[in-house]
Amino acid sequence: MSKVKIKLNKSEVRGLLKSPEIAASCKEQADAVAGRAGEGYSVEQRNYPERTGYVVSAESKEAGLDNMRHNTLLKALGI
Repeated sequence: MSKVKIKLNKSEVRGLLKSPEIAASCKEQADAVAGRAGEGYSVEQRNYPERTGYVVSAESKEAGLDNMRHNTLLKALGI
């Protein structure tokens, strides 16, 4: 058997990670997590040099306490 080596084109991968399609998929997933987490959680877009991403965070004090006590965001991820 032969060993296969794969060399990624970094600029093309970076372009893929910053593409509108990937960003839309990430937003869809983040919205789903925020919806499962319940009231008081928000979604925020983050732009990094190599990719685009979204963050789900507790927006209210009550949601923050709920997350600390019950790991709400982790449970909403399905982990």
